Amino acid sequence: MRKSTPKKRVILPDPVFSDVKVSKFVNHLMYDGKKNTAFEIFYNALETVKAKLPNEERSALDIWKKALDNITPQVEVKSRRVGGATFQVPTEIRPDRKESVSMKNLILYSRKRGGKTMADKLAAEIVDAFNEQGGAFKRKEDMHKMAEANRAFAHYRF
Repeated sequence: MRKSTPKKRVILPDPVFSDVKVSKFVNHLMYDGKKNTAFEIFYNALETVKAKLPNEERSALDIWKKALDNITPQVEVKSRRVGGATFQVPTEIRPDRKESVSMKNLILYSRKRGGKTMADKLAAEIVDAFNEQGGAFKRKEDMHKMAEANRAFAHYRF
């Protein structure tokens, strides 16, 4: 694969919401090819989110999408060697990577969280992200602060 870029794989939409984004999230959530278990965790988490936010007029899926938007970073820093020194160069993130990074952060911080089941942890992290707090939201804020602090090196962009 020296010259050609690999083809993007087609991801089928999930069975309940018919949404490709949900399938991607479940693929990130999945361990050892246990996709049914991952779907079960995700759907249980959405039910818990709906129970936690009863006065919200949006559906649980919309709350999850808004939470993902809240923790999606716009810029990140990449290391770049220039004449023996390593600079942290702020760069914009490609749209597909933005989505992937936000999903991975949401899952990572829900796994670190305290709680009974993974569905409960994930639900709690989704509610926190929706309310613009929690670990995943803090991670996004830190990424933006790092990029802002290293804005002077933006001319080294590659």
